[in-house]
This record gives sequence, C-alpha cells and structure tokens, in this order.
Amino acid sequence: MNMVTYLHMIYPDSKLEEKLWGQGYEVVVGIDEVGRGPLAGPVAAGAVAFTKDCKVVEGVRDSKTLSVRQKNSLYDQIKNAVKGYGVGMVSEKEIDEIGIQMAVLKAMTLALRQVEEMIGRRADYLIVDGVNVELIGEYPTMKMSKGDQKHYSISAASILAKVDRDNLMIKYSEKYPEYGFERNMGYGTKEHMDALKEYGVCDIHRRSYRPVAKCVKEGI
Repeated sequence: MNMVTYLHMIYPDSKLEEKLWGQGYEVVVGIDEVGRGPLAGPVAAGAVAFTKDCKVVEGVRDSKTLSVRQKNSLYDQIKNAVKGYGVGMVSEKEIDEIGIQMAVLKAMTLALRQVEEMIGRRADYLIVDGVNVELIGEYPTMKMSKGDQKHYSISAASILAKVDRDNLMIKYSEKYPEYGFERNMGYGTKEHMDALKEYGVCDIHRRSYRPVAKCVKEGI
C-alpha cells in the first residue's frame, strides 16, 4: 500500500515494515499513544504486530483524521487482519504519581505485552510514534515524528487506542455529565474549562496538569 494524498488526506504505507522484514525482522510491531494531552482520563497506547502474511486494511490512516464511524468500522477490521494487537491504559491517578512520560511508557509496554501474549513470542522490531518517548526494554526500535501519518502499523495501532479510550471517556460522561467528556474526550476545550470553573474537579481529572491543579489550589 503506497502513501498517497487524496483530498488532502495522507494515507500511510507499509514500505518501512516491508524493509524490516527484508532485514530479517519477522514480527514488526507498530506502537502509538493516545491521550497525552487531556486534562482527564487515562493515557492509552495501541500496538499491532504486522507480518508478511497480514492483510492491509484499506482506509487506515492517522486516527485524528477519521470520523467516529470510520474509526469504529476499521477497529474490528484491523483486529482481524493483524498478527496480534493490544491496548494498554494507565489511569489519571497513576499519571499524577509517575508523570505523563513514564505513564506513556507503561501504557506502551502493557500494549506490547498483550501483543506478545497473543502471538506467543517476542517482537523482533518496534516502530514507535514520537521522538521523545522512552525506549521499551532491549528491543531494536525506531522512533519517529508523525509515524501515525506515514506507517501502516502505527496508524492501525493509533486507531485501536483511540477507539478504546474514546469509548471509556463516553462511559465516564454518564457518571460525570457536566464536563461533556463524550464530546471533548477530556481535552481542555472551552466547554470543559467552563465546566471546571463551575463544577470543580472530578475523580478522573489529572491533578498534576496545570489547569486542574489551579482549580484544586483555588478550592473550586
């Protein structure tokens, strides 16, 4: 599958994965995180094992460019097409305890472990979205900027993580309807910021994040 731009949309390709297969890395795992920036809820990471015998799902691209319907449609297709998959989540409370950088690392590690448990072996090579993420163990790894726009396995991983995290935030919105989590997914939109000022901080807010910490300090 080639990377093409159609109506300003960039579709990733699998050239990097194919190159790595040619170098002897049979199980290439693409990894991406979702939810580093929100003021509430967990951070999530997706991982997919992509091998020579896997099918490419048409329409896979950076999850941020997909509609809810498109993401949900691709979600099951990806799971059925890849060798193995996983989604790791780290709660807002643990983010406050260990910091977002280490929380992202833990979420990615959890996702990778799920993949390896599913395929019954260790991954050969990791390709990870983000140049400032921590390395996972002793794996050969390539970190990159905008990997979810360029490389198929990372894009597929981003969709799995995004759908799982969004679904969780929708469930949270039923318990905390004031904040509009079903729409903003915990990000600091005007709606969310206004709700913070009016209703204060709820149990799933990240208290180490500045706008939330400010509300706590002011006793809102």
